[in-house]
Amino acid sequence: MHIPTPIAPLALGEIMFKPFAALTFAFVLPMAAQTKTTDPAIARIKHDVPLWLEATGIPGMSVALVRNDRTEWLGTFGTADVATKRPIEVDSAFNVGSLSKPVFAYTVLKLVDEGKLDLDTPLSHYWPERITDDPRLDKITARLVLSHRTGFPNWRSGKDLHIFFDPGERFSYSGEGMVYLQKTVEHIEGQPLDQIAQRLVFSPLGMTETSYIWKPQWTEHATAGYRSDGSSLPLFHNDTGNAAGSLNTTPRDYARFVEAVLAGRGLKPATLRAMETPQVALDPTCFVCTDKAPAKLATDLFWGLGWGIETTASGKFIWHWGDNGVYKALVVADVNRKSAIIMMANSEYGLSVAQDIIQDAFGKGDHPAFTSLHYDTWNSSNIRFTRALVKDNPANVLKQFDAELTSGKIDENTLNLDGYSLLNAKKYDNAIAIFQRNVELHPGSANTYDSLGEAYMDAGNHELAVKNYEKSLELNPKNDNAKEMLVKLNASPAGPAKP
Repeated sequence: MHIPTPIAPLALGEIMFKPFAALTFAFVLPMAAQTKTTDPAIARIKHDVPLWLEATGIPGMSVALVRNDRTEWLGTFGTADVATKRPIEVDSAFNVGSLSKPVFAYTVLKLVDEGKLDLDTPLSHYWPERITDDPRLDKITARLVLSHRTGFPNWRSGKDLHIFFDPGERFSYSGEGMVYLQKTVEHIEGQPLDQIAQRLVFSPLGMTETSYIWKPQWTEHATAGYRSDGSSLPLFHNDTGNAAGSLNTTPRDYARFVEAVLAGRGLKPATLRAMETPQVALDPTCFVCTDKAPAKLATDLFWGLGWGIETTASGKFIWHWGDNGVYKALVVADVNRKSAIIMMANSEYGLSVAQDIIQDAFGKGDHPAFTSLHYDTWNSSNIRFTRALVKDNPANVLKQFDAELTSGKIDENTLNLDGYSLLNAKKYDNAIAIFQRNVELHPGSANTYDSLGEAYMDAGNHELAVKNYEKSLELNPKNDNAKEMLVKLNASPAGPAKP
């Protein structure tokens, strides 16, 4: 397994913003002079982020702090590229995943203000293409898309796109809905998404380092994204925009967008109010809810037009998170105080710091949105276990964490993902050890046996591969993967040759 290059000592860059003053940039080193500020949040973030990065192995992170609808501070931490030790800088580009959606919502609402699109007119009125045979497609409007009430899945599993419940009935997070609205907007404007956004949003707001498609000038500034085992992926070089998740940007640029939302720039007052008004209450136990009605609706958690909304004792917040695997991002904005925190990280573990960085930015207070997303925190048993596997052999790690494994603090999914990291690295015996422990801890799970069967198959052990796939199929007769693998294994009695 590839061991990531140590990230300490961490380079930290910062820009302080003051009205009517020149920008100041400095890399902060021990004993170096720093621009003074009275905002205690900056000191908290500067102290905490290096600790989080060291604990989790997150290579790099970039942060923007907005106060009174102005960007007050930018901070950069760690490395953009572990192999070259290139540091994160203020112009380092990140993919921000679903932070694409609020920007797209703002773009759509600009068209609403221009009279080109009505929030409550069915989208089939504007774009007649039938993306599904379901007649309920004619009920889907821009309002329902932006508030995730289309009935579409998040992403389709095959070629066919289904509507799982009557549009408008309830919330269920959907990237497919955003793409449907994107295609409608592109048809109305006669341009691809990125050109529309450049004209309506990026250029007017000075977002010069933002695009829904790859920009060649990012080559020297792009961040690499990192899995939990330290392996990396490059920033996506897509040439087609996706409104749900292809945005590449920097915290400085995204802060300019958030400033505009908080200051009410670019949209009519009534349109801005609609964006920030709850359209639907959420079930905090379910974000993709195509197969069930809400168990219980929250009284403090909603969705507006493109934004999640919290109403807490601390005030009203709009928020969104971004998760494209090895890239994680978040934005939380206090609507009344016109303050925000924007964070981008180049690691699977980036959102493990979400709750803590929100507390650093806004002080102590309840933020139910990120609790409901169920990301592991940076000091959780799951993350500490996975980090230990990067540094030590499974036998030692399983012994070290035995109590937390037995108690369930380390969950089935974490063990499964860790096993596959070892399997992909062709460390078959180590992967089998992890999968075996998962089977012991979760003997009623078909998936644990399926994974162990795959490990044995890849290791060349035909007999035990068959045994575990059969057990998986016994527990879940609908496990098509187990059926397929058993056909493959039984067609070759000797089993696959050991790699």
